[in-house]
Amino acid sequence: MEKFQIRTDLALEAQERFREDHVEIPGVKIDEEYRKDTDIRITRVIIETENGSRVMQKPRGMYLTLEAPNMSVPDEAYHREISRELALKLKELLGGDEEKSVLVVGLGNWEVTPDALGPDVVGNLLITRHIVNEYGMAAFEQERVNRISAIVPGVMAQTGMETLEILQGVVDRTRPDVMIAVDALAARSTRRLNRTIQISDAGIFPGSGVGNHRQALTRETLGIPVIAIGVPTVVDAATIVNDTMENLVEAMSQAESLKDLGYTLSQLDASEKYQLIRELISPQLNGMFVTPKDIDETVKRIGFTISEGINMALQIG
Repeated sequence: MEKFQIRTDLALEAQERFREDHVEIPGVKIDEEYRKDTDIRITRVIIETENGSRVMQKPRGMYLTLEAPNMSVPDEAYHREISRELALKLKELLGGDEEKSVLVVGLGNWEVTPDALGPDVVGNLLITRHIVNEYGMAAFEQERVNRISAIVPGVMAQTGMETLEILQGVVDRTRPDVMIAVDALAARSTRRLNRTIQISDAGIFPGSGVGNHRQALTRETLGIPVIAIGVPTVVDAATIVNDTMENLVEAMSQAESLKDLGYTLSQLDASEKYQLIRELISPQLNGMFVTPKDIDETVKRIGFTISEGINMALQIG
């Protein structure tokens, strides 16, 4: 398993590879709930120990995953339900209902569509910090208002600086109580592309899902709690071949002449199949990441959905 690396940012998928092999991980708790009326499944993965963190290859903390099969469909009413669910879970991680100064960070490259989720979310937020600082609470006709600020720090190729370096300066000057970082993620399964939202209180490692490891944005590096929100927008080529192989094995088991071969392939566990695929596909495909053809409108739609969830979560009263 040390040589076997699945390209995924989702803690749920990291845990699933062990469940497929019937391996229980000490120090990791999992529970699920299902909203029948909205067809939203919520899975909570809690990594409690250093051993669990090492095995899962994820930092300790809580990972909430919202799976909404119709999230890629342009249905405003359904997306409103997703925003409400996201707001509830975000409030759970923020804790309490007292006034806060919140810095929202839109991670990613606004010039690359699958990586533009963070900037799109920031573009739809209700920003209040400058108004409250200038005119006070009276500007909103409320006694309590969260001070919300936002920044899109870009990527190192655009700025020449680590995102962490930029944010350390911003945090030092503006003194927010908490940071919410929004980023596009990589998934192991094509069925989760643009249909899944992960929320975590463990911070974020920008670019880790596609192999571009940047410095971590966490409580330890920034001195304030960091809540991460992400949606998988890309998968690597090996994942697509793996999903195709799963369908092929199933089809083989139905055909009399291919039943024996299908059975042999089905005996390989998930890690063995994935590793076999990565060894067989050409080197050019090994580093390729793929995104759906309608990613432009999908990222804009999901970006608005997430921004609405954040706006709801940060409302007081």
